[in-house]
Amino acid sequence: MRILIISDIHANYVAFDTVLAHAKGDWDYVWCLGDVVGYGPSPNECVERLRELPHLCLAGNHDWAALDRLDIRTFNPDASRAVRWTRDALTDENTRWLQALPTTFVIGQYTLVHASPREPIWEYILEPLVAALNFPHFETPVCFVGHTHQPVIYERTTELGDTEIRKPRYFEPVKLNGQRMIVNPGSVGQPRDADPRAAYAILDFDKGMFEHRRIEYDIAKTQQRMRDVNLPERLILRLEHGW
Repeated sequence: MRILIISDIHANYVAFDTVLAHAKGDWDYVWCLGDVVGYGPSPNECVERLRELPHLCLAGNHDWAALDRLDIRTFNPDASRAVRWTRDALTDENTRWLQALPTTFVIGQYTLVHASPREPIWEYILEPLVAALNFPHFETPVCFVGHTHQPVIYERTTELGDTEIRKPRYFEPVKLNGQRMIVNPGSVGQPRDADPRAAYAILDFDKGMFEHRRIEYDIAKTQQRMRDVNLPERLILRLEHGW
């Protein structure tokens, strides 16, 4: 079985649809690591498209914020404004779907969370030290995370917890080789690594082969949709810069 792994769509339907078109025929099932909504202009379209697919999906912090499960005073002003707009835009049916999302899922050799194993909704794993502190919080060889919007692999190299960072090599499958790893596929809808292209990944579930991928999408089209619903200009401009 081949798995399409996506995260942090953030209501960017143009990017999401481009990823699905690019990966067409190369996967059997979707794993979504959360933040389907937030920031972007198309929350209902993204939820409804995902619901059409064979999938499992986790809750992210922006999904929770849209459900009023997080205090948005902890968000920056632009993010808070986007959350309030998203709450008003979501249909009742799509809100109920978000409410039912789990925060952690374990399947075979893989643990799935949005943020981190020890804090599934909120913690950012942005460096090897934080990754090292998280390895005791899951039991499977590999944990897939999102949240940072940055594709990366953290590999535990010794029993003492030494952890190394591996940068993605796009379209080059790598073997998940028995070492313990924390793997981030990157963000579909709002990359933050100075590369504005949409990120996703493919996992060969049976062979343990993993592949980071990166593709261009029509950023200007998403930006226009954001302006049409009066979302903050800073959120609009960041898409073309990948931050």
